[in-house]
Amino acid sequence: MSGKRPVAQLHPRNIHQGRYNIDDLCSIRPELKAFVKANPRGDKTIDFSDSQAVVCLNQALLKRHYQIQHWSIPSDYLCPPIPGRADYVHYAADLLGSVNLGRAPVKVLDIGTGANLIYPIIGSQVYGWHFVASDIDPVSVESAQNIVNSNSNLTDKVDVVRQNNSQHFFKNIIEKTDRFALTLCNPPFHASKRDAETGTVRKWKNLKKSAAKRGSQMHGASKKQLNFGGQSNELWCDGGEIRFLKDMVKESAEFARQVFWFTSLVSKKDNIAPLRKVLTEVGAKQVKVRAMSQGQKVSHMLAWSFMTVEEHRHPESL
Repeated sequence: MSGKRPVAQLHPRNIHQGRYNIDDLCSIRPELKAFVKANPRGDKTIDFSDSQAVVCLNQALLKRHYQIQHWSIPSDYLCPPIPGRADYVHYAADLLGSVNLGRAPVKVLDIGTGANLIYPIIGSQVYGWHFVASDIDPVSVESAQNIVNSNSNLTDKVDVVRQNNSQHFFKNIIEKTDRFALTLCNPPFHASKRDAETGTVRKWKNLKKSAAKRGSQMHGASKKQLNFGGQSNELWCDGGEIRFLKDMVKESAEFARQVFWFTSLVSKKDNIAPLRKVLTEVGAKQVKVRAMSQGQKVSHMLAWSFMTVEEHRHPESL
């Protein structure tokens, strides 16, 4: 039997096409059975407003598709929807398709990896990438490191580091001799704690309406129970997404010869145009924008580089 369709119009290489196979996932993670119920059509699904159910679903998905035997996150930390996160990784991989990286391992930097470590998990297991995973939050760093330590297939692929200065993205992380093919980032998109709380309430109301249409009950679900939880540094920052990304773009210019593709998710389409302007000002030679459909939400991957493909293929000429 199948579960709720996770994401529409996924990348062709995304393994999470179609609906969840609940029976298969329960065979992988028997604890998931406690959260399974039937929707009005008689299909097996779970209550996506129950954070414990979503964590258990993620554990099953990660074990089934990415060979992750042990995965957990601290209470009230962001629990990511895996199909949408995988899409970002696959579209980022497309950027490297025309670049001859030789035999050297593809090295990727994940800015703000979070307690869940989701991008390094997917990127290392699908593409064999080697990751540096950074975060400013000590609890997230500890959680991410615990995930690495608990899974032998991650220990030689992922290095978790703490960024000690919240004003920086690449400084203190990229060493002088480092060369990265790619950077990833899923930035906080709210401008204040109040905005983040308002967004959470809105999502809760939408989820409640959706559950009502399906004929299911939420039974007093609260904000803390929701699957889209998260800490302040995961959800908001002063100036919001646009301020965060403008600062990231400006700092990236200082590492123009150490990273080929810088990338980030952009949740608000209106932010693309001002970011393009800043990228022109700092001298980016390549800028690409890719729309990604995640259910009813459309976000964008912004990618930029200070090198041409030819320069990256022949770095000795720089």
